[in-house]
Amino acid sequence: MINVGDAIPAQDFPVARADLVRYAGASGDFNPIHWNERFAKSVGLPDVIAHGMFTMATAVRVVTDWVGDPGAVVEYGVRFTRPVVVPDPGNATISVSGSVRAIRDDGLAEVDLTATVDGQTVLAKARALVRPPV
Repeated sequence: MINVGDAIPAQDFPVARADLVRYAGASGDFNPIHWNERFAKSVGLPDVIAHGMFTMATAVRVVTDWVGDPGAVVEYGVRFTRPVVVPDPGNATISVSGSVRAIRDDGLAEVDLTATVDGQTVLAKARALVRPPV
């Protein structure tokens, strides 16, 4: 049984440039801001940045791990607040935590997520509607 205010186990997700290349191949999004440092800097970015949908998908993993079934996510939305800069060498780390905001009359749980990189919020209004684990 879950309750309003219950915390979802927080997780840290390292993101390397190789992850972005794999995501580009899977999504078909080969925009050079996601893999070419020289190009990213030429358009005013500090470095290569992660795809927004990659960041969004990474954050919801705390929910899918918690419920044990990706199909339990009924609805999910975010607002992007800043890009995830992925340096080379090294990586970025997306830190995600969450809590149960509400339990609706239909039994679905509203979950609020917080996603940060180096202490700065990268996703705002990140909310998932899920069928809670039994």
